[in-house]
Amino acid sequence: MSTTLIWFTEDLRLGDNPLLSFESPPEALLCVYLLSPEQLVPPGEGLDWPRMGAPRRRFLWQSLIALRGELLKRGSDLLVRVGEPVATLAELVATHGVDEVRVRVPASQERGEQLARLAETLPGGVRLRPREGGTLLEEAALPFAPEALPASFSAFRRRVEAACRVEAPRPAAITLPPWPRDASRGLPPLVEVCGRAHRWRPDPRGGFEYHGGEAQGLARLAAVCREGGTIARYKQTRNGLLGADFSTRLSPWLALGCLSARQVHRAVRDWEAAYGANDSSYWVIFELWWRDYFFWAARQEGRGLFGPRRLPPPDAAFEAWRRGDTGLPFVDAAMRELAATGWLSNRARQNVASFLVKDLGVDWRLGAAWFEHALVDYDVASNWGNWRYVAGVGRDPRGDRYFNLLRQARHYDARGDYVAHWLPALAELPAGLGRHQPWRLAPEHFSPPRVVPEAWRHEMIDPQECRS
Repeated sequence: MSTTLIWFTEDLRLGDNPLLSFESPPEALLCVYLLSPEQLVPPGEGLDWPRMGAPRRRFLWQSLIALRGELLKRGSDLLVRVGEPVATLAELVATHGVDEVRVRVPASQERGEQLARLAETLPGGVRLRPREGGTLLEEAALPFAPEALPASFSAFRRRVEAACRVEAPRPAAITLPPWPRDASRGLPPLVEVCGRAHRWRPDPRGGFEYHGGEAQGLARLAAVCREGGTIARYKQTRNGLLGADFSTRLSPWLALGCLSARQVHRAVRDWEAAYGANDSSYWVIFELWWRDYFFWAARQEGRGLFGPRRLPPPDAAFEAWRRGDTGLPFVDAAMRELAATGWLSNRARQNVASFLVKDLGVDWRLGAAWFEHALVDYDVASNWGNWRYVAGVGRDPRGDRYFNLLRQARHYDARGDYVAHWLPALAELPAGLGRHQPWRLAPEHFSPPRVVPEAWRHEMIDPQECRS
């Protein structure tokens, strides 16, 4: 009996999933998701938090439950294991007489090294077939060799927009080959995957609750692309800070592969056909190109994506930053939102990253590692690529990507509504810029932030004007 093993990774969907597309279907199909123990332990010495935090574990568990349900409807099933991937896969291959192992081509060198070890471990005659998927473009469609990836996103975007056509997403399979006879199936106990994370719930002040799974992702996509939905005004609202619909909020489903980039692209094009293209609909696709760029950059960077291997020990400045206790409301509100909800707007992410690296002088890798833990939508290529970008290292290494936090606060939260939302003590102050500089407006109640850079000098408020 021919048996194919599907190793699900960041592709927890049936629609537009090339792993489930067969020219000649096998007689049996073994679908597997493996949670590596490395994801459940700290990323370095002196750090007391696991790489995968509660929001992502919860979302992952929901997504796996949903994936199993869809596989069962089509005559298959899902096996979830917690274990070292190469050894676990080798055991499954030997136990069930697997002929072929399919897996998504990874972005990170870490997963790539696992595939290399797996290829060495598999017995002769067993084929390892990495398949592309999840991005707008596959390697053969790029107008350049991957190693010739343009150094900047702008150059990349110009090349691909001029030369490339995004293929339509593949429909989901209607039926799938049956489960191998006598093979174990199902999920381990909830606590083994989630630990205490199954008790975690997002703070309702976030205004939006993520639920994992393909159906949930498609429902959100439909809401974004309905008549008058987020897509109609996205370019004007994308830098917002409060509310459910200033952003598409599709990133968690894209990160775990409950949605593919091509499915989002197709939905946007369908909306444009119905209601007319505009700057906002283009901007959603623009950001999908950013996602593709980070994927191909991560493939090229290899281990260099993460910087030097060993993380530095955290210092007091980093601890204050991650707790949201720096004394600067625009940063502290964002970091508390992140801890309470697992999500943060793109504008807030850029600001807190710049503050950590440029103002507090903390190693950017600690910030990237904390985001890996805290984000429900953690994506290895986008997360580490964005942190490198802000820090001015790696590709397009300009050092002038400095965010003046007081100027940013003036522009994006002039009334101080966002900071007062997450730091209730500030709600007692008059609405306005004084909420961003409470140490000047009410020095008897608020201490200055850990740092007050010279660059902020021209943004300082006159306390008398704010009180009047």
